[in-house]
Amino acid sequence: MPARVRSFLLQGVDASLCEIEVDVDDTAMEKQIIVGLPDTAVRESLERVRSSMGNAGYPFPRGKSVINLAPADIRKEGPLYDLPIAVGMLLAQGVTRDGAGGLDPRRALFAGELALDGRVRPIRGAIAAAVLAREQGLESIVVPSANAGEAAVVEGIDVFGVRTLTEVLGLLSGHLDADPAPAPDIGAMLEQSEAPVDFGEVRGQEAVKRAIVIAAAGGHNLLMLGPAGSGKTMMAKALPGVMPPLTPDEAIEITRIYSAAGELPPGKSLVTSRPVRTPHHTASSPAIVGGGIVPRAGEISLAHKGVLFLDELPEFSRDVLETLRQPMEDHVVTIARAHASVRFPASFMLVAAMNPTPRGDVAPGEVGRREMQRYLSRISGPLLDRIDIHVEAPGVPWKQLSAEPTGTNTEQMREQVTISRAAQSQRQGPGLPNARLSGKQLDTRAEMTDDARALLGDAITGLGLSARAYDKIRRISRTIADLAGRSGIESDHIAEAVGYRLLDRRV
Repeated sequence: MPARVRSFLLQGVDASLCEIEVDVDDTAMEKQIIVGLPDTAVRESLERVRSSMGNAGYPFPRGKSVINLAPADIRKEGPLYDLPIAVGMLLAQGVTRDGAGGLDPRRALFAGELALDGRVRPIRGAIAAAVLAREQGLESIVVPSANAGEAAVVEGIDVFGVRTLTEVLGLLSGHLDADPAPAPDIGAMLEQSEAPVDFGEVRGQEAVKRAIVIAAAGGHNLLMLGPAGSGKTMMAKALPGVMPPLTPDEAIEITRIYSAAGELPPGKSLVTSRPVRTPHHTASSPAIVGGGIVPRAGEISLAHKGVLFLDELPEFSRDVLETLRQPMEDHVVTIARAHASVRFPASFMLVAAMNPTPRGDVAPGEVGRREMQRYLSRISGPLLDRIDIHVEAPGVPWKQLSAEPTGTNTEQMREQVTISRAAQSQRQGPGLPNARLSGKQLDTRAEMTDDARALLGDAITGLGLSARAYDKIRRISRTIADLAGRSGIESDHIAEAVGYRLLDRRV
């Protein structure tokens, strides 16, 4: 009878069940075959398993071995199948057996890469595997010790972290008395998260700080335009400090993405702060959006629930920038391949910065104005339409640079954002910021006074703004009203919101 061991395969950030079947025939000529659409790393598993089992003192099958990875119509990749293949071979040879007194392999899921000396190396997607094991009604999951803390975040499943193949056999035989990895205190971990940069360190730029408060309060996209050295990058890095802290569910969701992408830092079991991704302007479309033969998450998914910061926005390829348009509206990205389509979450806040010209400043007169127009025209109108707030970040005078910081700091800005988010949650329910309100929702939740409605109509007509910009202004006005503690939108809220759309006329 073939031995059966459960493992998993990653499809995007989610895991699905993969069953490893091992059939050993001692009477046939020695040969090992892996079937079930394995990639090169999986086919090479046999050599790693052979050396690992031999160096750990366990016999490797001498006859014919057939290893089937089911379902057979989905491509398998990576070295995570080393450990379940080794366990399957040991079960098939009777070295250990089901119900031997220890961990029951029929009620467990296994994943891990084997070193040649029998050590178990970390893998990608351990947290997704733990979620799958719980959904399948299994009792436990056996993963490398480096992944145990990550998998233990998932409640309702026993997680055993192992360092060697010998420890795995000890668990199965009952000779190793091991306790499951303790579940971490997610709430305490999130409370310890701190912002890397405080807005109090930013000299001047109070108008930009106000725009950032509005952006963080409503989840709006933001574009900062200003000369080199005006503090745009520094403020973008400080922005997560004023955003609402992660909830436990959000932290686990982000951790799943980072784990599946292999981006989770060593020794870290949970992403505890909102991510800030800063790709270089030479990045390709697959790097930004995601892709590959086996689709992987791109920068926009790694920025999920956080900030995607694009510095020197016009220097990015136009094709790359245009790929952002659909994810900015739908908050997911779908990577289609011949064998499957994979959806990645991409609910990010876009923060972009740019200089007015390629050299970083503006020359006086008509020549400078034309140079700025040419540079700004590298950004398409449809993309700019999707950026809610455009704000200028002027150069900071020497007196402000040399003086003691007296402006708004992160704590003050966070307090404003928290009050606004509380008002939105009460009105719209949790998890729906103003930036994601539909036009129909705006009609009922962003009511305007007659003066405000008249001012908005004049602005749309006079500035030639698009229908998308109309809804953007209403969303921004709703956030400004929330910050002011007003239930309805008034004309001063509309006036400030329109002021953040003036860049539409330049592009």
